[in-house]
Formats: sequence, C-alpha cells, structure tokens
Amino acid sequence: MKNRWIALYVENQVGVLAKVSGLFSGKSYNLQSLTVGTTEDETVSRMTICVTSDDITFEQIKKQLNRMVEVIKVIDLTDVPIHMKEILFAKVLDVDEAGKLEVFQIAQVFNVQVADIGNDSVLLECKLTERRNNELIALLKSKFHRIEVVRGGAVAIESISTSCR
Repeated sequence: MKNRWIALYVENQVGVLAKVSGLFSGKSYNLQSLTVGTTEDETVSRMTICVTSDDITFEQIKKQLNRMVEVIKVIDLTDVPIHMKEILFAKVLDVDEAGKLEVFQIAQVFNVQVADIGNDSVLLECKLTERRNNELIALLKSKFHRIEVVRGGAVAIESISTSCR
C-alpha cells in the first residue's frame, strides 16, 4: 500500500465531483486528497487525487475512472516527475512577544508567509510540499501549545524537465 496520484481532466459540469467521489466511496477506496479547479479551458476541470492502495486496486481505480463518460483523460502521476504543492494555513495562538519572534523565525526558515498578526497570535500561509508542511506542523506542535491547522489538497503538474516533486 502506498500513496498514488492521479490527475483527471473532466467535464466542468454540476455533479461530476459527486460522481467521481462516489466511485471511490462506493468501492471503499479511501481518498487521501482531492483538489479540483478549472483549467485554461473553462469547460474542463482538472482533479488531482491521492489514494492509498496496492497495485491491483490502483489499476481498477484507473479503469473505472476511464469508463466514466464525464472523464476526458486519466493521468497516473505516481511515478512521473511532477511539481506538487499543498496549501496550508497554520494559526499559532496564545503566544507572547518572544513566541511571536520564534514563529517569525520558523516562517523565515520554511520560507512561508506571515498572513496575519494579532495581539497573541500569528497566522502562517504555506505553499509547500506535503512532506514539508508535515515537518512545519510537527515543529509548531513541539514549540507551541495551541495551534490550528487548515490544509487544502495538493495540486500537481507534470514536470517539463527531469526535476521531480
């Protein structure tokens, strides 16, 4: 079992997301991440999906997605060079001035933006890889007693060179 990534080009119509996610839930496949957005063609959306599965199950998923009328193209991103980022907001709460300074230093090291500052809190905006976001969360949890985290799904695109993830 490992994380596998798929990009789907689908018709940008009402109900397509429900049909795709219904395929996963109906077969008891667990989605780790699903992000949807329109493409340069407003009639087409691109879904970036992460699913944890074995080889056989993953092949079944791809075949079932290819059979859906609304699916234009299925791309297996698992073993190809891609550029991938995940958006994350991390709110560090109940911090004093020294704590704020430490949050600013962490933000600088991770190359993330300070999006907002309150009297006793700092909001970070991160556009990192999933692994790097996980590292940031682990560090914040180890340093501060109150944090809130909101994550969006990852988006990915095939590389035009040989660099990977």
